[in-house]
Amino acid sequence: MDIETKIGLVRKKPAEEIVTEEDLRKIFENYEHPQHYIGFEISGKVHLGTGLCTALKIRDFQKAGLKTKIFLADYHSYINGKLGGDLEKIQKVAAGYFKHTFHSLGLENVEYVLASDLYDKEYWKEVLTIAKDTTIKRMLRCITIMGRKESDVTSSGVIFYPAMQAADIFMLDVQLAHSGMDQRKVHMLAKELSHNYKKDFAALHHHLLPGLQGVQRMNPDEAVDQKMSKSKPSTAIFIHDSEEEIRSKIKKAYCPEKTVEGNPLIEYAEYLFLRDKPMKIERPEKFGGDLEILDANQLKEVFSKGKLHPADLKAAVANELIEALKPSREYFAKHQEYLDQLQVKDITR
Repeated sequence: MDIETKIGLVRKKPAEEIVTEEDLRKIFENYEHPQHYIGFEISGKVHLGTGLCTALKIRDFQKAGLKTKIFLADYHSYINGKLGGDLEKIQKVAAGYFKHTFHSLGLENVEYVLASDLYDKEYWKEVLTIAKDTTIKRMLRCITIMGRKESDVTSSGVIFYPAMQAADIFMLDVQLAHSGMDQRKVHMLAKELSHNYKKDFAALHHHLLPGLQGVQRMNPDEAVDQKMSKSKPSTAIFIHDSEEEIRSKIKKAYCPEKTVEGNPLIEYAEYLFLRDKPMKIERPEKFGGDLEILDANQLKEVFSKGKLHPADLKAAVANELIEALKPSREYFAKHQEYLDQLQVKDITR
């Protein structure tokens, strides 16, 4: 496979940004099988933005010859108070439920790395070096990667979080760091410092799927606040939701007639389904008959012109999600023990 084809696979939706494409091209010129990593806090149920988006991109990367590490960030989750701040519970869920969510989505040939297994004295030396080379103001700006605002800081432990995430990239010796757009700030910090470590890498940021409530204000920072979140379970589609739950949630989703901007159903179709194949709209002849949507541009055009009713779009997106998530539903129906690991006071965190 030639380099441009590989770059095309990396660039494919739901990817939104490569920093930089020139860096990525050099990586493919110098590595037959570049190392890719994506890291996750361990908290509650896995939704579309974490599970399906990640699985789609990892399959793209594997086709391009990359090797993937999924980084299970137990210490980061502990600092951020996930699962009640119970480190033992976090580690159990990381090795159980969380790891198996990706198994359920059919991902193979993936290496799983528990953060605390990596952390030796050399790692902590790198964390301190990064902290020494970064101002407190810059570090505080980066804590938005934790889903927090600067004004939310109550524990001094959060100051170490961005430095730890940057050190993860260097210690794993990866060529492509991958995350949602909400993690961009720490990747930029790591890239600025990477020359000191002689460890250049490219960063890939994928689109943040909005919650079912939609993004009704288009300020970029507010859009991040309105991304799909497990802390708002009624506005999130979890990868093992039942068919009934998916249809019920989609039926209540924000989807005003002729409105494209901030419409979560348009975004799910664009970033999850239409990237690979057409989407079929099934409807009675009296309402126009069946319609095949070939790409996102066509979808936006017909919807904005009122040629596609919100109810028909919702039904089509629900059908696509039900089919895409069928393997996860079936997997967890057979492995209820992993879902049972989430039985803590607050499984949404």
